[in-house]
Amino acid sequence: MFLNHRTPVLPTPEQALRGRPVPEFTVPSRHTVLGNPLVGPYPEGLEVADFALGCFWGAERKFWQTEGVWTTLVGYQGGYTENPTYEEACSGLTGHTEAVRVVFDPAVVSYEELLKLFWESHNPTQGFRQGNDVGTQYRSAIYTHSPAQAAAADASREAYQKVLTASGHQEITTEILPAEGRPFWPAEAYHQQYLDKNPGGYCGIGGTGVSCPVGVAPAEG
Repeated sequence: MFLNHRTPVLPTPEQALRGRPVPEFTVPSRHTVLGNPLVGPYPEGLEVADFALGCFWGAERKFWQTEGVWTTLVGYQGGYTENPTYEEACSGLTGHTEAVRVVFDPAVVSYEELLKLFWESHNPTQGFRQGNDVGTQYRSAIYTHSPAQAAAADASREAYQKVLTASGHQEITTEILPAEGRPFWPAEAYHQQYLDKNPGGYCGIGGTGVSCPVGVAPAEG
């Protein structure tokens, strides 16, 4: 979406934009594809996962197309600015990633299966970029909501690194951090389910072509 020819650098908390105590916009009430509410509280029994894998337009579609996902929404996470706008996030002065919040039913799709989709849907070795999208907001990240999620994410990164290395790829640069203390700030209405509203719109999502060995459902029988 934006091609930045400068070398991206994360701001410090002191350098980051201050933001605002309330958002400048209203988030839609329901998902345009799944029909469920975007913002919680969510029904009992569902779990939340947060992923950043480049431009959030295409990333969100990957997850809403997955059986067992109850709702998805895009936003900004991992930085310092409160209630940022898209323009602020793209300036590189908020420290946020373009993130996707995935609300899912663990009885239908496991967190490990979502991790598999995450790894295979982008190139996690590129640092502050995804393809031609350059900037700190495009970095790869997983923000975990429990010790179990953190352990699964760490194990999946280790397993995927082995197959990436065997295929000639570089080191994974994905950051794995607790979601606690890193609020998810929902993005503007026009970003939510963007590729449903604009089927021919830009999608910068593309993987390495290397299959991830984690999150595979056990064989029956």
